[in-house]
Order: sequence, then C-alpha cells, then structure tokens
Amino acid sequence: MHKIVNMNKLNPTLRRTLQCVILCSAVFAFLGAGDPASRFSDIGHQLMCICGCHQVLLECNHVGCPDSDSMRNELMASITRGDSDSLIQQAFVQKYGPTVLAAPTTTGFNRTAWIVPFVALALGLVSVSAVVRAWKNRPAPAIADGIKPPRGVELEQFREQARKDTEL
Repeated sequence: MHKIVNMNKLNPTLRRTLQCVILCSAVFAFLGAGDPASRFSDIGHQLMCICGCHQVLLECNHVGCPDSDSMRNELMASITRGDSDSLIQQAFVQKYGPTVLAAPTTTGFNRTAWIVPFVALALGLVSVSAVVRAWKNRPAPAIADGIKPPRGVELEQFREQARKDTEL
C-alpha cells in the first residue's frame, strides 16, 4: 500500500525545504517555456535590418528588401531550435556585425554610447546656466571720463540732429 505523507505533520524545516525543492524544480521546468511568437517579436525588435534602410528588423518595409526575409527566417529557426535570446543575438552579431543590434551593449567601449548623451546634457545645462547667470550679473557699461549717457529730451535732440545730418 501507498502511504500519503501529510504535509502538516512534517517538521516545519523539512516542510519548508520540500516546498523550496518543488518550487525550484517548477521554475527550472518552465524556464524556457514561452510563446514563440512573443519571443520572435521581442528579439526581432532588438535587431536591425542590414539592407541599409536603418529600420528595426521586424519593421523593415523596404520593398524588395534582399535581407529582411532571410534574417526573419533565421530568427524563427533559432527560436524553434530553442536557442536562448542571448545566443541568438550573439549569432547575429557574429554573422552581421555589431551594427545588427538596435541598441548598443552596455559593456566595454559601447558603454560610452549610453553615458555620453547624459554627460553632454549635463554639460549643456551647466553652460547655459553659467551664461545666463553671467548676463544677469554683468555690470552696467563703463562710461569714459564719468560722462553720463544722454536720456529723455537730450537723447531725442541727438537723434534729431543725426537725422538732419544724414539727409541728402
């Protein structure tokens, strides 16, 4: 006869360990499980078409594109084989070069492609604020020999004299 083990009567530590083992085995069993169509869409949007249209692989609408159909077929074959996402991307990079990736990787020199735009934005904001602050705090124009600039009626007289002098 088969004896069924009642989980409530087990030692709490043993019960917790058994639950962890069951959970871990379920996670590993379903690790690769996923909808192939969603994986195709996810990976296809991470790759670029190499025909020169500069579009994402799945959005390449280049009429008569010589490359997008073969690349899509290659992607579907890799997914059907059960290759991991990173393995598929590495295979495409080895075959077509690093420009096939829609976004640069975050390792090595490619990290600068992620950092430089933020650094440039920060430097631009600092520069603009420094220029605005300098314009705001600049002193009044210096006047030679303490002569005050003309204002009001006196300025209008000078303008009228300049108009008369420049008429032909």
